[in-house]
Amino acid sequence: MRWFYLVVILLIPGLAAAAYEASPLAENPQVEARLKALAVELRCLVCQNQTLADSNAPLAEDLRREVREMIVKNMSDQEIIDFLVSRYGDFVLYRPPLKTTTTLLWVGPFLLLIGGATALVLALRKRQKKLAAVALTEAEHNRVAQLLSEGANRP
Repeated sequence: MRWFYLVVILLIPGLAAAAYEASPLAENPQVEARLKALAVELRCLVCQNQTLADSNAPLAEDLRREVREMIVKNMSDQEIIDFLVSRYGDFVLYRPPLKTTTTLLWVGPFLLLIGGATALVLALRKRQKKLAAVALTEAEHNRVAQLLSEGANRP
C-alpha cells in the first residue's frame, strides 16, 4: 500500500503540469480558434518543417504568444501575417507565395526529380552497353557449363 501512495505522490506534479499545458492561454475561445487557424499557416522558425501549431520549441511558444496578443488587439489575420512576413521574411509562411525569390522553393523539387531520373536512365544505359559488349569465348562457355554441371551434381 505504501508503494501505491508513493507512486501517486510522484505522479501528482506531472499531472498538474499536464493540466496546465493543456489549458488554453487565452480566456476567449474565439482568440484560440483564430490562433490555431493562423498557427497552421505559419512555420516554426527553429524547427525543421513544422508548423507553429505543431512545434513545442520555446521560440514557437513566444511567437504563438505574440500572435495571440495581436489577435487580442483586433488585428486582422492578414495584418498579422503581413507583420510576421515583414519581420521574418517569407520563411515564416508554411506555404510561401510564388515570387522570384521563392521560385527555387517551388521548382527545386521538380528539378531534382528530373535530374535524378535523367541520371538513373543514363546510368542504366551505360550499364546495359557494358553488359552487351562483354562476349564470352568458346573456352569460357565450356568452363561455365562444366561448373554448372558440377554444382548440379552435388548433393
